[in-house]
Amino acid sequence: MAPFRFGVQLSNASSGAAWRDLARSVEGLGYSTLFIPDHFEDQLGPLVALTVAAEATTDLKVGSLVFGNDYRHPVVLAKEIATLDLMSEGRVEFGLGAGWMTSDYEQSGMTNDPAGVRITRMAESLTVMKSLWSTGACTFEGEHYQITGAIGAPLPHHRPHPPIIIGGGGKRVLGIAAREADIVGVNPSLAAGYVGPEVLETTTAEYYDERIGWIREAAGERFADLELQVLTFVVQIVPDREDATARLAQMMSVTAEQVDGSPIALIGTVEQIIERLVERRARFGFSYVVVHEAEMEAFAPVVAALAGT
Repeated sequence: MAPFRFGVQLSNASSGAAWRDLARSVEGLGYSTLFIPDHFEDQLGPLVALTVAAEATTDLKVGSLVFGNDYRHPVVLAKEIATLDLMSEGRVEFGLGAGWMTSDYEQSGMTNDPAGVRITRMAESLTVMKSLWSTGACTFEGEHYQITGAIGAPLPHHRPHPPIIIGGGGKRVLGIAAREADIVGVNPSLAAGYVGPEVLETTTAEYYDERIGWIREAAGERFADLELQVLTFVVQIVPDREDATARLAQMMSVTAEQVDGSPIALIGTVEQIIERLVERRARFGFSYVVVHEAEMEAFAPVVAALAGT
């Protein structure tokens, strides 16, 4: 089993000074990585924010969960990521997704193609970027990208490329992740294009068991080298786990057992959450756990106890 690592997903800050202080806090609390999403809603621009965060810290890794492929041409994005990885001396973790949030497409006027088309385009984009990073050049003739003699300069610090994160809930995208990524995130289904009540149906332990099976099958021999990541949605450090779980289950119209077994939920005392994470790593393989800004300080004792073990 891979040792535990922890990340924090952030979105915003009121100023450059506040963002730098936030990045230093993430590092000081023992987290491995600062992540930022990539949407057109109220959030900082990922590339600039990640650059500032890397410059403000010493060892903190930075990345996006995840860059929306449809919003960024691979030749352009490859250069930006390679530059950031070079300047930060290898502290980039590169997350890539096919795009899913309907509002991003509506706000930007970009075409929201069917999921299969978007996933194919993402896979082609990843091929282009891997070539640019590893060989310094790319010529590629695909369905969505035609690249002729593109130059991959600068080369990233991390060779042959920064660690790649791909996440999802569908069999095809998890298969691509299993074969091509270094870190695989298992997510609830976001096929609806927004986070709605139906997402709850895809947060059960059984849902995650099935997807880990898909990843294992697609990865083959490389499964043992993959790092499995989970982005949490509910983290509550509370003295009475049963009461808090029951209240949340009632509010979400699900059973307490569903909430208690879901990898996206961590509820209880610090000791109970530590025990639960160890259990889930043994069952699912999740060693890379990401929380949000609101919970990062309360969750820090868990990080201190488990990081690197």
